[in-house]
Amino acid sequence: MRQETNVIVVGAGIIGCAIAHELSRRRARVRVIEARAVGAGATRASAGVLAPYIEAPDRGALLDLTVHSLTLYDRFAADVRQDSGLDVEFRRCGTLETASDAATSAKLQEAGRQHARTGLDVEWLTPEALRAVEPAMPHSLAGALLVRCHGYVRAGQLTEALSWAAMRHGADIESSRRVAEIRPRTGGLTVVSDDGTSWDAEHVVVAAGAWSGASGMHGGATDVRPVRGQLLRLAWRSTPLSHVIWGSDCYVVPWLDGTVLVGATSEEVGFDERTTAAGVRALLDAACELIPEAWSATFVEARAGLRPATSDGLPIIGPSASVPGLWYATGHYRNGILLAPLTAVAVGNLILDDESDPLLDHVRPDRRS
Repeated sequence: MRQETNVIVVGAGIIGCAIAHELSRRRARVRVIEARAVGAGATRASAGVLAPYIEAPDRGALLDLTVHSLTLYDRFAADVRQDSGLDVEFRRCGTLETASDAATSAKLQEAGRQHARTGLDVEWLTPEALRAVEPAMPHSLAGALLVRCHGYVRAGQLTEALSWAAMRHGADIESSRRVAEIRPRTGGLTVVSDDGTSWDAEHVVVAAGAWSGASGMHGGATDVRPVRGQLLRLAWRSTPLSHVIWGSDCYVVPWLDGTVLVGATSEEVGFDERTTAAGVRALLDAACELIPEAWSATFVEARAGLRPATSDGLPIIGPSASVPGLWYATGHYRNGILLAPLTAVAVGNLILDDESDPLLDHVRPDRRS
């Protein structure tokens, strides 16, 4: 491993902070440059659901990536807690993917049988068995598929802990600094902020989420576009929930403090980060349809973030084809929290050890060229 490697990470969302922690704990000299505050973009509007068998059940490379990343999560969370000294709420409480009709029930039962053949701990719950584990679920449901290895992590807590862990390992974080340009120089790259401040580095990792396609990123990850996701937080006043509940139009994530998250919309509205009455109403209606006891919940807040989506649904991780020392770690769309451990380790291995995981062949920046 090359020691004392100098790296600049552009972006302090979950991906940028995870990479900064991984590199700094492996003794690289790291500086993170963030246009706003740590975790202020898509990360703050993420429910932190860790559910590859729901998010990517039939999607080939994406399923492989997300399943592998989930296997890293226990160690990842433990390391972050230890290095930061902060608590992070991370639970493998399982998911219940519900069926509202016979057709969906049949589809989920078949998916469960296929998963079980691979050794996954899954169980089909009849309506009676479902209400035994989640009494708040309505009698109208036809059942649910329980995947026990799934769960969630509080994304804001995790991102804050990663940033502190990185700083404890010597990383610097520059917030409220918008990158205007990344330009090559002899022996590396120069990053210039919009106030004229510049920094030199051997390597630059663009992890700026939906903004990774900005022209200043030396051409940018041009396939990345913003997709708005709105998320609600409710104070739950009824029968406590013990699993992440997944319906056809929303999911519900129960936190230990008695609140729940309801997510999430997917809206092609460009760089519009507003929460809207339409988005809030759609999520409230969906939550109350899925779990009628939601009608008695208290509204706490609504959040919106711009997820970085790509045309093929896969993230962009790896080296620029044209600029030595420039790397991309973006385009994670709905799976940034889930893919954070894998992305951090992969980028660390690429930069510090010149080693590439075969899984990255599917997500190279030049895969369409």
